[in-house]
Amino acid sequence: MITIIDYGLGNIRAFHTVFERLKVPVKIAGSAHDMKDATKLILPGVGAFDYAMSKLNASGMREVLDDKVLNEKIPVLGICVGMQMLAKSSEEGVLPGLGWIDAEVKRFDFAASAETLQLPHMGWNTIQPEPTSLLMEGLAPESRFYFLHSYYFVNNQVSECIATTSYGLTFCSAVQRTNIYGVQFHPEKSHSNGMKLLHNFAKL
Repeated sequence: MITIIDYGLGNIRAFHTVFERLKVPVKIAGSAHDMKDATKLILPGVGAFDYAMSKLNASGMREVLDDKVLNEKIPVLGICVGMQMLAKSSEEGVLPGLGWIDAEVKRFDFAASAETLQLPHMGWNTIQPEPTSLLMEGLAPESRFYFLHSYYFVNNQVSECIATTSYGLTFCSAVQRTNIYGVQFHPEKSHSNGMKLLHNFAKL
């Protein structure tokens, strides 16, 4: 059962609709009790890092979420700020992240760049997927996805990066550490490529 964590942030209904179209069993969890039969987890997120962490910590689901991911090894997919929450910390705030991945989140800094780039990084951009990744299966080089963010994921274990994107610099736009996955872009807004990625996650 794909279980979408509803802690008050993210495009919950959009994900639910995509999985229904894919004919994948899906439910929304608004409490720890709702997570008991989860076999895969979606951790969405939008907005500021500290606000998202505060909402998750106050939801009553954090302890069960940690147990499901770290002890039961259930696959989890963090999306946008949900990916950033997988890291240890973020320059956007002072609260610790989930710390499931050895990474920090940094703000784009184009001061020394000759390019004139706007923040947030918003709209369509391409990814370079790692072809051996099951999450990226069937996605061509330069596949397009929808982005909306001003901070990017810096993974200290380069081998865990399964897709990169260029915006002033090349950054890790998708990550995997064992059963823990994250994507900086929004698959629920990325049409056929997004549906393909979410279908891949459902098949893991």
